[in-house]
Amino acid sequence: YQIRDCILNICQVRVCSGSEILFNLPNEPEVLKDMMTAMDADSSGAVTLQEWIQGGMNNVPLLVLLGLKARKRDGQHIWRMKHFNKPVYCNVCQSMLLGLRKQGLCCTLCKYTVHGHCANKNPGPCACTFVKSKKQIGVTHGWVSADCDSSKCHFCNKKIKTLAGKHCVWCQQMRHDDCVNFGSSSCDCGSLRDHILPPWAIYSSSKVRLAALPYPLIAPIPDTHPLLVFVNPKSGGKQGERVLRKFQYLLNPRQVYNLSNGGPGPGLHFFRNLHDYRILVCGGDGTVGWILDAIDKADLRVCPPVAVLPLGTGNDLARCLHWGGGYEGTDLREILKEVEESSLVPMDRWSVQVISEDPQEIGDPVPNEIINNYFSIGVDASIAHRFHSMREKHPQKFNSRMKNKLWYFEFATSETISASCKKLKECLSIECCGTPLDLSGHSLEGLAVINIPSMHGGSNLWGEAKKADRDNVSEEEPPDVVTDHDVLKMSSQDLSDKRIEVVGLEGAIEMGQIYSGLKRAGHRLAQTSQITIRTHKALPMQIDGEPWMQPPCTVSVVNIPLK
Repeated sequence: YQIRDCILNICQVRVCSGSEILFNLPNEPEVLKDMMTAMDADSSGAVTLQEWIQGGMNNVPLLVLLGLKARKRDGQHIWRMKHFNKPVYCNVCQSMLLGLRKQGLCCTLCKYTVHGHCANKNPGPCACTFVKSKKQIGVTHGWVSADCDSSKCHFCNKKIKTLAGKHCVWCQQMRHDDCVNFGSSSCDCGSLRDHILPPWAIYSSSKVRLAALPYPLIAPIPDTHPLLVFVNPKSGGKQGERVLRKFQYLLNPRQVYNLSNGGPGPGLHFFRNLHDYRILVCGGDGTVGWILDAIDKADLRVCPPVAVLPLGTGNDLARCLHWGGGYEGTDLREILKEVEESSLVPMDRWSVQVISEDPQEIGDPVPNEIINNYFSIGVDASIAHRFHSMREKHPQKFNSRMKNKLWYFEFATSETISASCKKLKECLSIECCGTPLDLSGHSLEGLAVINIPSMHGGSNLWGEAKKADRDNVSEEEPPDVVTDHDVLKMSSQDLSDKRIEVVGLEGAIEMGQIYSGLKRAGHRLAQTSQITIRTHKALPMQIDGEPWMQPPCTVSVVNIPLK
């Protein structure tokens, strides 16, 4: 009955009796009709409860609809229903897929395509992603039947007719069925060789079975830097889901991890013995912080470099590292090429400790213990807290980057009217390396402690480097603290100078002016290597975009030494 109710919700079909479901609906996708027809054993035009029980759990299209499409063994396809914009042929029966919507099933890993009813007819295998032992290690192609779409054969250089060829899922070579056994059998993994972890590099031992333990062994490939990919499918509306599928096709799916399924732990454990690999994080700033924190706790042999594919709303860290302000659908092969050609940049990170004045007073839990981007108190944290609370209540209203920005604008407007953090300087005190910071000459509603030159989706609160900053560059060790009384000694921001910047904000209007370019920056208050903030009332705070309400407390921020 649970299966029946689920399919009713998905297909929106109607019940004709307590145990029968009509399926003769002309507007349904073709694959749904195939699914219902396959389960209708007596061809009565209705699926009885007994037919659901007998045929439902072995019906591939139904399992895809219900999300029960886990890969139980290597070489098994991972199906998804797909709409095709051009003529496509079934790899099983070799006839065209017909229909107006979602005409058939397509394998996420190898693009093998079938009718819904043909998925139950023992289709050809998917590509293998590992070898069972070291004895089977061999650099060979991973051939899969494919519609080569009149492409030229890499062996004979002649065009391949429809469904008369195969392609290698690793190097993307295409050959006629008759040419597969000719030419070189060795696979070089093509243009993505530096990133791909090929199946002959992954093996199980007699003590470690892939069926029992998801952590096989890796034999390093010389002169390569395998890419460990983490994707947050919830980031960027539906962008995360599409990016996940594309990377599973371009790379070995065993090196691409969905963060909704167990977090980053399994991936980091899988790569734990490699000495030369990279990590690509596909998500927003919160996702990047999550991965960096997991790397700290994993106690890895080496600390791998981390690249970012920005899928979030603000993407401030990605902007600073020149990965862009948001993924716009660029071919992922180009992204991988940029990762291969990128340079390594060290970045400071900061430990933050929050101690409440009254342990009995319970506030929201502190979301993070490490600052990668920024920490703030006051007006901007209040806006972020309202946004976060609304998103928790109504997640369906926050399914795109544009909608998120419009909500931010609405909350910023209401904060401008309410001015909930007015006279902030009376509610807190600041010490930089033991030196009290004088706030008497400023009228502030917000305070930001920033590690990178981007905040709130591209706002540089510290400001661009002044001519004086560039002229005063010195090789001498900078002082531990520089306050606004020595403005000329303040320098431009540096991601790895072991100093953090303190900026004051007058209100939401000033934040909007900085974001739009009407104002150069906020009020520079200090550059310091350590900061202590004491608050005297409950105030909104945020770390890297994660807000919370905090009762009176002491906040200590210190630098974390680079490993």
